[in-house]
Amino acid sequence: MASKPGILTDWPWTPLGSFKYIILLPWITESIYSFIVKDEKERDLSNLLIFPFMLWRILHNQLWISLSRYRTAKGSNRIVDKSIEFDQVDRERNWDDQIVFNAILFYLGNKYVPGGSHLPIWRSDGAILAMLLHAGPVEYLYYWLHRALHHHYLYSRYHSHHHSSIVTEPITSVIHPFAEHIAYFALFAIPLSTMSLSGAGSIVAFAAYVTYVDFMNNMGHCNFELIPNRLFSVFPPLKYLMYTPSFHSLHHTQFRTNYSLFMPIYDYIYGTMDRSSDTLYENSLKRKEESPNVVHLTHITTPESIYHLRLGFASLASKPYSSTWYFWLLWPVTLWSMMLTWIYGRTFVVERNRFDKIRLQTWAIPKYKIQYGLKWQKESINNLIEEAILEAEGKGARVLSLGLMNQGEELNRYGGLYVHKHPQLKVKLVDGSSLAVAVLLNSIPKGTTQILLRGNLTKVAYAVAFALCQNGIQVAVFREDEYEKLNKSFGTKYEDKLVMSKSYSYKTWLVGDELTEAEQRKATKGTVFIPFSQFPPKKLRKDCFYHTTPAMQTPVALENVDSCENWLPRRVMSVWRIAGLVHELEGWEEHECGYTMSNVEKVWEASLKHGFQPLRVPTQSKS
Repeated sequence: MASKPGILTDWPWTPLGSFKYIILLPWITESIYSFIVKDEKERDLSNLLIFPFMLWRILHNQLWISLSRYRTAKGSNRIVDKSIEFDQVDRERNWDDQIVFNAILFYLGNKYVPGGSHLPIWRSDGAILAMLLHAGPVEYLYYWLHRALHHHYLYSRYHSHHHSSIVTEPITSVIHPFAEHIAYFALFAIPLSTMSLSGAGSIVAFAAYVTYVDFMNNMGHCNFELIPNRLFSVFPPLKYLMYTPSFHSLHHTQFRTNYSLFMPIYDYIYGTMDRSSDTLYENSLKRKEESPNVVHLTHITTPESIYHLRLGFASLASKPYSSTWYFWLLWPVTLWSMMLTWIYGRTFVVERNRFDKIRLQTWAIPKYKIQYGLKWQKESINNLIEEAILEAEGKGARVLSLGLMNQGEELNRYGGLYVHKHPQLKVKLVDGSSLAVAVLLNSIPKGTTQILLRGNLTKVAYAVAFALCQNGIQVAVFREDEYEKLNKSFGTKYEDKLVMSKSYSYKTWLVGDELTEAEQRKATKGTVFIPFSQFPPKKLRKDCFYHTTPAMQTPVALENVDSCENWLPRRVMSVWRIAGLVHELEGWEEHECGYTMSNVEKVWEASLKHGFQPLRVPTQSKS
């Protein structure tokens, strides 16, 4: 929002939210119906293709978003290092408004503008006309419109909304108030309407021109330099005819320079070109891939979870993961992504963060949760994890934390397999078990005298159960085999605190992966479920309380936090990810994996010292 919002700031369909596409339904329905019922000579292919073209524009923009986030996470050719936060993601979440707006105008133009309907597939004269009109009046008028928008009156009421994003993403290019988009479309309509009115228009020319505008807009805001220097060496005048991402990035950091649309010639003519444009361009091209200090190794959870990755849909990634009804509409994309992960089969960078001087990267193994339960996938997964560990060491990382199921006992003995195989490993492996135990112990409601332990017994579960008994809290289990395993691990200590029980009346449950729906339904009203596993239980009871999987609130000093980690709330990080960061901050030299565990109290105190805070356990009734 601009600092002093002017008239026509909001889009007319803002109250509709995600249902804004409904306003296009009459036109879409009419175009399909008329194409079916009319005879071949009366059919208007150009009208029918407006909706598919709109979908293409959405896809085109999304591809740029994913590419930009991937490249800036890796760091190669990155232009601006400043972080992106949730407020920017929220501000830019409705980037498709301008596509809806354009679609409405295309339908109206097709119906009412002479020469706007029944367009041929291709006409070369129309394409040439569009190029000339863009290079001439469009670029010239945009330059002066843009300078006018930087006058304090218009800037405070409109254009400051766009400049709220100093670090740009591709979608930043279209984040403007409604009034600005009216003005921009009036400019871009010059080639489009002239082609129609002159009878030189064609489907390809229209689509190509709009795609060109989208491409250049996205490229100019992508925050990584991708235009090779050899283009300007081969044809030096090109620097006046085509801008670069670094050129426009300076407009967002300096504000009063580099006003041009896509052709910098007018900045050269009127003396508004930033003097550091060439230097920034050269430096950005030379910039190498960033070397992380800490790597967190996670994996994909479900086929739909790709949309919640930071490389997926920015608006979804900024919210805790939840299954959404419209995902079924995207099944072709979901299937394509599954095939891509199967074919590509390599670990990829998901995001980057910075804490103090520590550079943290999150990498993802291209395997789904279900694959970790298949024995024939075990070797493949272990090979990918091992390759990631060695790659992280090769890049200079000092710590690698194992997230989600990358540290399973049956898979790799909580990561100990890799240390045993590579005894000279320099990068320290951390499974986060000690911090998980500390967080769980501090999540038990005060005054608790007994808890129920239910679920697959893990390294963390054993340690928590032992610590609770040591603190005088009775630990009950349902199954005899679980009782015998725990009793054996305790020895003769605290035998009176570990009991077998068939009662479901316990108010605090520590739960793992094997908690059944039937067991949940038998819990008494007001029961608090506290997961000790990496994955949360399904929330079946509205009269009970569900805590998050072991996690902590991150300090404000943690930068570039603009997405949620799986199902966790904003600015909340899993203990398995935090543990690696704390390990590096403290400079600890030992591995924490296999069947060994760091000192729980020491890790807990270190986490608090660096600003990580425990989460409140929900114990109050929901309204």
